[in-house]
Amino acid sequence: MGGGSGPLRFLLLLGAAGSATPWDLRSLRCSFSAACECDFRPDVRGLECDLALNLVGQHLVRQLVVKGVREFLQNHDPVKPLVMSFHGWTGTGKTFVSSMLVRNLFRDGLRSPYVHQFSPIVHFPHPEQIKQYKENLKSWIQGNLTNCGRSVFLFDEMDKMHPGLIDVIIPFLGPSWVVYGTNYRKAIFIFISNGGGEQINQMTLDLWYARKDREEISLQDLESAVSEAVFENPNNGFWKSGIIEEHLIDLLVPFLPLKQHHVKQCVVNELIQQGLTVRQDIIQAVADSIPYFPEEERAFSSTGCKTVASRVTFFS
Repeated sequence: MGGGSGPLRFLLLLGAAGSATPWDLRSLRCSFSAACECDFRPDVRGLECDLALNLVGQHLVRQLVVKGVREFLQNHDPVKPLVMSFHGWTGTGKTFVSSMLVRNLFRDGLRSPYVHQFSPIVHFPHPEQIKQYKENLKSWIQGNLTNCGRSVFLFDEMDKMHPGLIDVIIPFLGPSWVVYGTNYRKAIFIFISNGGGEQINQMTLDLWYARKDREEISLQDLESAVSEAVFENPNNGFWKSGIIEEHLIDLLVPFLPLKQHHVKQCVVNELIQQGLTVRQDIIQAVADSIPYFPEEERAFSSTGCKTVASRVTFFS
């Protein structure tokens, strides 16, 4: 949870019956004013630059996220929140992009009290308690949006979310003006999932076999297959979800598998970040140590850049 204002804190506030609620004047103003921006300091140009410099091998992600965020922020009176769903194999940059986005939206980045992160393993671990989780989640979203309409909600590992749980937030995602007395239309919701990763990998591989350049892959090449894989899987948090049936997701963002030269670029970035000398032998050793698929052609990294940092430490 960002900055100590996450679900646990909110539940404590709800339980403080009869005591003074610790709202400050800014929070009160945020509760009633659509103009309130809290510590919202959007820098779309900075986001674009960040993605261009630091995100490896994801041309579709750069295009879709920057365009979607820019258009959303330019609309001073949106009819609904911005809802994005990130899909792809592990190590392809989904969490990395969400952190860059938040860093370029809020002064305090992930530490902002208006950025809220949810994990099914941490916050919703017991299937038998799903009814209570639904009540908690609805309260958390409502309370944090009351505190600031410019909130961001990150839902990690949607492929591990209990089916049906996420539907409790549907009233906050649609084109209504006010829900539960909360002005929520300027919020951003991001769903992160490995779901659809196998389909993205396979389609990218098929196109590679067909000699289509990876950078020529479009959203149209992938969207329907990813949607079907994710939203019709009974083990996925989006299974038969009203969020899908009501078309509440604005952007489905596919993260492509990375090739060896992308992995090498990740190694260079990691060496620089650790303050180490950029050496070709280390770059090659790390890249060679990572598993690739198909096994014979070694075309794409099986783990993206996920293990690069630890391997750099090992080979340095």
